[in-house]
Amino acid sequence: MFIFVLQTIWLYIAELAGKDIDFIIILKFLWFFTPKLIPLVLPLTILVTSLMVFGGFSERYEFAAMKSTGISLQRAMRSLTVFISILALTAFFFANNIIPYSEYKWQNLRRNLAQVSPSMVISEGQFSQIGEGFNIKVDKKSGENNEFLTGIIIHEKNPAKPNGNYIVTIAETGEFKSQEGSNTLSLILNNGSRYEDIQERDIKKQKRMPFAKTDFKQYTVNIDLTELNNTDIDRENDLSNQNMFNIRELFVEIDSLSKGFTKDIEAFANNSYYRTGVSKFNNKKIKAKKLPDSLDSYLDLFSEKRQTEIAKMALNNAKSTLQTINAKKKAYKIKTKRLNKYEMSLHDKQVLPIACIILFFVGAPLGAIIRKGGMGLPMVVAILLFLTYHFIGIFAKNSAEDGTLHPFIATWLSTFIMFPLSIWLTYRATTDQGVFDLETFVGRITKLFKKKSKK
Repeated sequence: MFIFVLQTIWLYIAELAGKDIDFIIILKFLWFFTPKLIPLVLPLTILVTSLMVFGGFSERYEFAAMKSTGISLQRAMRSLTVFISILALTAFFFANNIIPYSEYKWQNLRRNLAQVSPSMVISEGQFSQIGEGFNIKVDKKSGENNEFLTGIIIHEKNPAKPNGNYIVTIAETGEFKSQEGSNTLSLILNNGSRYEDIQERDIKKQKRMPFAKTDFKQYTVNIDLTELNNTDIDRENDLSNQNMFNIRELFVEIDSLSKGFTKDIEAFANNSYYRTGVSKFNNKKIKAKKLPDSLDSYLDLFSEKRQTEIAKMALNNAKSTLQTINAKKKAYKIKTKRLNKYEMSLHDKQVLPIACIILFFVGAPLGAIIRKGGMGLPMVVAILLFLTYHFIGIFAKNSAEDGTLHPFIATWLSTFIMFPLSIWLTYRATTDQGVFDLETFVGRITKLFKKKSKK
């Protein structure tokens, strides 16, 4: 857990450092994030400890003493099996109730922290919103507090016309300046231009797209930080993702998303069919005319001018339909990915307790076979097994997000692979056999070559 918490600190150091945040707030951030690590930490912990304990038993010949008194491996594992089963059940309730709540609290705190320092909110290479009326994009930030900016583009909203970016300011460099205790942040821009669209009522003048341009060597933009300085760290925001729901709520969300997705597809199909104009031919008032015997194309029924108009109309309709289909394809891909994430989140809560039990039955017999306890070889073996288990799950889930794999298969794949391994290792440990009997293998190969030479 300590290792994973350190990794978390390095992952989110940019969101925590340089904002003059209390140490208590940072601890709260880590406290809300820690439950997310349990599905990673708990299976690895069970695998490592079972390897160490049963490896120590074998290394000190305690298993030999047990077997001499008639205690089998299954009997020696019985009490721990009951404990692991109780632990797995507890992990299920933890994943179903505690983790969704902590996920919401963590995301909520993260959003509130993002508003504490405006210079930290601005990310390089993308538009970031500061206050209510400014979207700022910078190519590069520098300085001790990231106060120096290079390659600045500002979209300023007009309070009278909030819909649309009618004012754009471009500058080569800039610098944030503010006085202590002031609610106004000054952004001093150097060597740039300010463009403002002129809104005309006349339609003909609107087509000319008139605008006003002002060049400047230095220009100051004042940003009101009243709302940012009054940021409430504990404010509740309207947040929602697949990790914030328990199983019962996930069933409702998945059902709602599936029905909405189906209705959207049906509506698009009906709309596309209607746009083809085929439905108009069902009108009984239309009477069919007798066609000439020699007719190469239906266009021959019309004049040359009309034929050109019909061909252009058909081409435009085809292009429009293709554009609509491509746009809908991207939208449906996003909806499919979201739906798959919700289904995987549902199965993740169910697979955690099963994974704990299966990894115990992998670690315990493997420790009895390798006959090595402590933090050395068992730790190496456990980490290799867990990384295999973990990366199979990651690759499978990535494939499930784009629809290559079914979410159920992707979530359970690594556990299904470990299940036969646990049965095989338990059988080998019960019958006092090694993981791989090299002498028997070499003997069989030798016998095979002897038979061939005799023939």
